[in-house]
Amino acid sequence: MSNLNGLRADSSHFTLKGEPFSILGGSVHYFRVPRAYWRDRLLKMKACGLNTLTTYVPWNLHEPERGAFSFQDQLDLKAYISLAAEVGLWVILRPGPYICAEWDLGGLPSWLLQDKDMQLRTTYPGFINAVNLYFDKLISVVKPLMFELGGPIIAVQVENEYGSYAKDDKYMPFIKNCLQSRGINELLMTSDNWEGLSYEGMDGVLKTINLQRLSFGAIQHLAYMQPQKPLMVMEYWSGWFDVWGEHHHVFHAEDMLAVVSEILERGVSINLYMFHGGTNFGFMNGAMNFGTYKPQVTSYDYDAPLSEAGDCTTKYHLLRDLFSHYHSEPLPEVPPPQEKKAYQPVLIQQYLSLWDSLQFTDMPYRSKRPVNMENLPVNNNNGQACGYTLYETTISTGGALHSRNNVRDRALVFVDRQFVGCLDYKSHEVPLPDTEGQRTLALLVENCGRVNYGKALDNQRKGIVGDIVLNHTPLRGFTTFCLDLKPSFIKRLSNSGQWKTDFKSVSVPGFLQARLCVDGPPKDTFIKLPGWGKGVVFVNGQNLGRYWIIGPQHFLYLPGPWLRSGENQIIVFEEQKVDEKIQFSENPDHGKTIDVYKLPFCTLL
Repeated sequence: MSNLNGLRADSSHFTLKGEPFSILGGSVHYFRVPRAYWRDRLLKMKACGLNTLTTYVPWNLHEPERGAFSFQDQLDLKAYISLAAEVGLWVILRPGPYICAEWDLGGLPSWLLQDKDMQLRTTYPGFINAVNLYFDKLISVVKPLMFELGGPIIAVQVENEYGSYAKDDKYMPFIKNCLQSRGINELLMTSDNWEGLSYEGMDGVLKTINLQRLSFGAIQHLAYMQPQKPLMVMEYWSGWFDVWGEHHHVFHAEDMLAVVSEILERGVSINLYMFHGGTNFGFMNGAMNFGTYKPQVTSYDYDAPLSEAGDCTTKYHLLRDLFSHYHSEPLPEVPPPQEKKAYQPVLIQQYLSLWDSLQFTDMPYRSKRPVNMENLPVNNNNGQACGYTLYETTISTGGALHSRNNVRDRALVFVDRQFVGCLDYKSHEVPLPDTEGQRTLALLVENCGRVNYGKALDNQRKGIVGDIVLNHTPLRGFTTFCLDLKPSFIKRLSNSGQWKTDFKSVSVPGFLQARLCVDGPPKDTFIKLPGWGKGVVFVNGQNLGRYWIIGPQHFLYLPGPWLRSGENQIIVFEEQKVDEKIQFSENPDHGKTIDVYKLPFCTLL
């Protein structure tokens, strides 16, 4: 099939197969949706009247260790794109390598940060060498799915919002060449917010804009910069993401519909970001830092047209009605909602303290000075990407323990396994009790998520990143345990005979185990943990993500396909405070809300 028939941007309107074409797109990220539900979400997209799927590709999941690639199971990108074609959707691929996406380090692998001189998103040799090896693999996977070879991919985005970063004017041409030199001949696009739109463009690459409101004349500005070219909003923000300790963002359906209607009336193509947000399963949430570090929550519901659990919202139905006017044929029927179930509460049956679990970690690392997560000699010398790290050293006095702001991001402090305080970005000092003789000081440090947007990407090393001082003297002689809580560790833990049932002496931090018995086919549910503090939940070995009493999120989405009929194992890693039971609900509790449309635009960015 000739590429001349593909998506073209040769005039003020797109053409596809030589015919006028409007992109009615929506973002659904395969890595945020259980594979068993990919088809359901894409059928709901088609039934809403959309014609194009857009998805990012997260490098850090596909190459978790240098040269070790994963494109299977939940990460089977080829299967996902092929499924979109089967459902009748075109695809715009957004392969990065940087994707932002409210995803840890914007999708870049943390092992890049082992190089102390690393300059991410530039032509720094250590970065572009890694990109070249990754793109060799990635493009070999997606190239057969391009339009010119009979596949559904009609356009590919070059990087992501680089105009807001703009540290190296040779970088974007390099990424463009990465794609074209590997045989990508489809239409190339960039996407930028208002701030980044004025960054110099590239020949043959179409600029698109990301926005939520039209009050800045953004689309007119885009038209002025690119006369006689099609206009597209690559990210129309249908809602917004949440951070721990603040309110849940909502964007009222009627406000959203008014803007989408106007965009379409102007003949502008659109992609809803997000159409369906899904979930930041595991430890993969990103963070913001514009002066204050704010990690994002586990739910990526985004107040999108399809909820986190894939349910059709008011937004969905209003949009479906609107998009139906842009189709000559009736839209497909909307698939039925997934059944939910509030299972009966389950009681905690066994527990294992953090200290007793250390025997199931890899060999501890001994060093004079503390070593940050990324530079620990674990995971085949690729360092530790996420989770917790336990640093132990010996002290012989009490006094003022000061972090010098070298804790990334939050540390629970223990003396002889007794909790004495917490260090984070706001609290830099913990008083230690006076002592006689040698005692063990331990810091359990959590990587709460790396920043995914802004100029600080190079400074996202986690763990302890410099000296910790006791009475102004730097501590030395560390034993460091990697607690990334990977499936292999959880399996070793659950198979061990070390679990205790004497609940008079439950010590936190620790692991707590319960069993959920499911009669009949499993259903979606939401785990709720009132009375607990902060931690992570694993169900049948799957990491559902973090919970934290400060909210706004007061649930964890548990997809039915991750349960089985009969007995299911639930393991909770809890840092602070334990309740005797785990509860379930048919509905999520997003906490207190705030209307995005009433916020000043700068507070969103």
